[in-house]
Amino acid sequence: MSIPKNLAAWLIKPGSPLQVDDAPLPTAGPGELVIKNAAIAINPLDCHMQDSGVFVKEWPAIFGCDIAGEVHEVGKDVERFKKGYRVIGHAINLTSGRPKDGAFTLYTVIPANKAAILPDEISFTDGVVVPFALEAAVCVLSLKEPGFAMPGVNTPALGLPYPSLQEVPSIGKTLVIYGGSSSVGSMTTQLAAATGIHVIAIVGAHNFEFSKRCGAAEVFDRNDASLVDKVTDEVRKNGGDFVGIFDAIGTRETYAHEISILDRLGGGHLASVHPPPPATDLPANVNAGMIFAVNDVAAPVWKDYVTPALQSGKLQCLPAPLVVGKGLEHIQSALDKSKAGVSATKLVVEL
Repeated sequence: MSIPKNLAAWLIKPGSPLQVDDAPLPTAGPGELVIKNAAIAINPLDCHMQDSGVFVKEWPAIFGCDIAGEVHEVGKDVERFKKGYRVIGHAINLTSGRPKDGAFTLYTVIPANKAAILPDEISFTDGVVVPFALEAAVCVLSLKEPGFAMPGVNTPALGLPYPSLQEVPSIGKTLVIYGGSSSVGSMTTQLAAATGIHVIAIVGAHNFEFSKRCGAAEVFDRNDASLVDKVTDEVRKNGGDFVGIFDAIGTRETYAHEISILDRLGGGHLASVHPPPPATDLPANVNAGMIFAVNDVAAPVWKDYVTPALQSGKLQCLPAPLVVGKGLEHIQSALDKSKAGVSATKLVVEL
């Protein structure tokens, strides 16, 4: 049997375009899988990594987080997966630094506890929008102990329950999600709603129905001049325990709105995809931090929730994929499109 050839889209140095070239064919260590990728997806984090080299530990680098494909090799001590299984998975080059753990290649190594079987009725192109957003959403909602996203920046710990496969009653908690139509924002909405949390989403007016489809109970226009008043009033009207705000955008404008909302409501958590404002700029009763989207807190969700939730429709492959092209050479175009900005969609490259 001939040995498969591996190729990758390599980043040679920060700020340079990706270069498609040969790559070693990886092997699976204990607790790992090698996936033959059929589709990969683009995240804003990938653009930051390309532009600045942030989180890159080894040059040249292979990065990227979202993969869907077939299991090519199963490592020692892995029991849930067999060769040939259709899976989606979260590639963790972000933390490992190993090129073989990056998504932008034909064959990627992933931890078995960051993978799930993809139901036959769901295409790789649809399924690949799930992994990174799913793990990020679990890190937003269910982390119990704060840590560090980067030196000097804490990870917030909301300590909320895992999503349920059953219909659950309200648990009496309200969470505001700013940027609810983004990939991570819409996934956090889905998982929070499946936990029994009352979600108030802030999105563009054209994405109201999309956000409601994800499970938001109320939606508000991010461009509304009365946004702070309306969100504050809605939280108060709903009553119960106000958890705080998850910011899936992380800009000066969003922070300004969030600080005003939190101040009026007596404080709470502010979890963001980017470093939040310094503590000196925050009300004393606001606990702010940056999420870090790789954590074993997500392992039970990968193991017990993802596959049956996808089968039942409880977990939807949202936002919908937009295919940029087929082949590793299209990843750079997808990154460029991501930098230009997308809304309520996720850019995908098929392989």
